[in-house]
Amino acid sequence: MTFMGFPVPHLFLYFILYSFLGWVMETCYCSIAEHRLVPRGFLYGPICPIYGGGVTLMILFFTPLKQNLVLFYATAVVVMTSWEYFVGWFLEAATHVKYWDYSHFRFNIKGRVCLWVALTWGVLSYIVIFFIHPPIQALCEDLPVWLEFMLCGAFLALLAVDAIATIRNLVLVALQVESVTQLGQELQLQMALGKAELGDRLEDGAAALRQRYSEQVAQLERVTRRFRRVYSSLKINQKYSVSHEDIMAAAALAKEELIRRKDALKNLRAKR
Repeated sequence: MTFMGFPVPHLFLYFILYSFLGWVMETCYCSIAEHRLVPRGFLYGPICPIYGGGVTLMILFFTPLKQNLVLFYATAVVVMTSWEYFVGWFLEAATHVKYWDYSHFRFNIKGRVCLWVALTWGVLSYIVIFFIHPPIQALCEDLPVWLEFMLCGAFLALLAVDAIATIRNLVLVALQVESVTQLGQELQLQMALGKAELGDRLEDGAAALRQRYSEQVAQLERVTRRFRRVYSSLKINQKYSVSHEDIMAAAALAKEELIRRKDALKNLRAKR
């Protein structure tokens, strides 16, 4: 069975191998930068699927363009940058967490991609397709068919177990992030209402919310310990936060409503 002229077992083995090599490259880079061991990777195992998927795209779409280097480079920049943007968007949408952020670089798009990384993808694509992949392709083509299927089956089983465990943890992280964000918003609103002098009952409610918020943050710290260690720039996506202006507006409306009710109560007592 082939896909775009490439045997499917070979493509899967390429995906696994380049995912591992990408994990090694990124782990070495981050460890050197932070002067400590930083095991990167979205999954628990030593693989980075974004690199495996990216190189697989290179093999499928860039190999026919090897005779035209200008077209090869331009296509590599566009395709690989689109792939990185899609993965970044998907992770943010699924987990409400940003796993990398290029916002501090010029010419970025929502912090998911930026110009210098896009240009680097083109160079990496050239190195992979022209120098790294040919010997790896020759090695895979020399493997016996039975060994190919055994390797594919073993890696597929390990990848499935790893993915299930990671997805389960990500669901817990997403739920905790939403819970903490909601409690934080409620706490800020209660504090704003307290500043509007709405009484001791609101202060008691704010204290209870502070306690719940602290407990939720502590639980989130435990759940996301691995992700925070791996991704030092981990932060909640901005679209899930509440602005100071929204809080103050809600507090003002609540204060007006309380004053209206007090005036109505005074008028009722006066009529009696």
